[in-house]
Amino acid sequence: MRSAALLRLVLIALLLALVLQPEWFTPLFAPFAPENGPVIYDRASFLYLSLSHLGLVALASGAATLVAVTLAILVTRPAGAAFLPLSRTLANLGQTFPPVAVLALAVPMLGFGAGPTLIALFLYGMLPIFENAVTGLATLPPATMEAARGIGLNRRQRLIQVELPLALPVILTGVRLSVVIALGTATIGSTVAARTLGEVIIAGLLTNNTAYVLQGGLIVGLFAVLIYDALVQLEARLARRMGSKTAAAARA
Repeated sequence: MRSAALLRLVLIALLLALVLQPEWFTPLFAPFAPENGPVIYDRASFLYLSLSHLGLVALASGAATLVAVTLAILVTRPAGAAFLPLSRTLANLGQTFPPVAVLALAVPMLGFGAGPTLIALFLYGMLPIFENAVTGLATLPPATMEAARGIGLNRRQRLIQVELPLALPVILTGVRLSVVIALGTATIGSTVAARTLGEVIIAGLLTNNTAYVLQGGLIVGLFAVLIYDALVQLEARLARRMGSKTAAAARA
């Protein structure tokens, strides 16, 4: 546990240094830069690009979570069970088309910038959240649900007070997968003028500057690892809490 916590702190410190003081790493990246060429990307601050990148991911993932969980709730009710195949088809839509194709289709309607990227991330992130939400809501402990009915909770109360809290760890697993996918996929948003860390990578590819590619890729990778780890820790805590509540309800 201590070694994991120490590693986590080291990665956080490294990420902060790369974002806030990238010039500290000039000697590290210099061998990968063109001769007499720039080493550290300076056309925009890494802090600004990071915040913009994370903002796009947060907006798209939040919208995908809201829509996917709402659909999952509807299709796991007796009245909405018939719509499960249609909902699954809609959730699969984003996986059917590559994000680049979605960007190409969205640009004529929305223009260049963040809009097409948000649509691509939203569509691409729906499936894992939807499938996990359906699984979580459809596999709740029968004893717990019976206990909730026994104490007089109506359908709405059971959903809010029992079903969603119990399914939350499973739903969060889908959110985690969706967010990590979005963190990587958002880099292609810079091809349509969205301000993301992909801007650094694309600049490196266009100028044959591997130092830029490494800087952008390393920051995105560190964000993905740390956010993934944070969500795993959150899932574990919720699972333990929900497990103890389920055991208590079963005993009751």
